[in-house]
Amino acid sequence: METLIEMMKKVLADTFALYLKAHNYHWNVEGQNFPQYHEFFGNLYEELHGAVDPIAEHIRALDAYAPGSFTRFMELTEIEDELSVPAGVEMARRLMTDNERVMATLDVAQKLADTVGKSGLANFLQERIDIHSKHQWMLRSITK
Repeated sequence: METLIEMMKKVLADTFALYLKAHNYHWNVEGQNFPQYHEFFGNLYEELHGAVDPIAEHIRALDAYAPGSFTRFMELTEIEDELSVPAGVEMARRLMTDNERVMATLDVAQKLADTVGKSGLANFLQERIDIHSKHQWMLRSITK
């Protein structure tokens, strides 16, 4: 169970990091196709933001404390902080790479939840995988 709890903390940190990066890009994108990028990044960060609280609540349901600081999130995630303002298509490429990382974390967590008989959590994580698969398709299409 402890392994599942730690993986769920990583799911939360990864999701928050991807949310923050998408929000950053939404604010700072410019150039050709600005309206499309701005809207897409806005939809992406809003969806991710909506997932943060349910993920944290699943951690609490496992009788653990959810991490909630930038320091702890940075320790848990492999998603790199964004300090530059790349072009819109490069923003999409970076989000696509990061989304792949989130999907990998979700996959591990989903399998662990299934293994320990947490079927509700496993189902929730599978739904998140499906949502991120759609994000991946859209990001991949933008970058072609």
